[in-house]
Amino acid sequence: MADGVYKFIELAGTSDKSWEEAAANAVHTAAKTLEDLRIAEIVELDMQIENGRVRAYRAKVKLSFKYHGEK
Repeated sequence: MADGVYKFIELAGTSDKSWEEAAANAVHTAAKTLEDLRIAEIVELDMQIENGRVRAYRAKVKLSFKYHGEK
């Protein structure tokens, strides 16, 4: 990893199809407002269940991005 300072945040993405899509949704949404995303780590996976069926997948994702200081 290059010299620099990195900030970490934790997000939860959701999907009605898969955990992979849930994680990707979190990253894609974060990329709209954060610059220089570096690493995404899956912290936890869970599901929402309704009437005995999986209703949604949720992936908690820890993201790091390069911190550039106040602009």
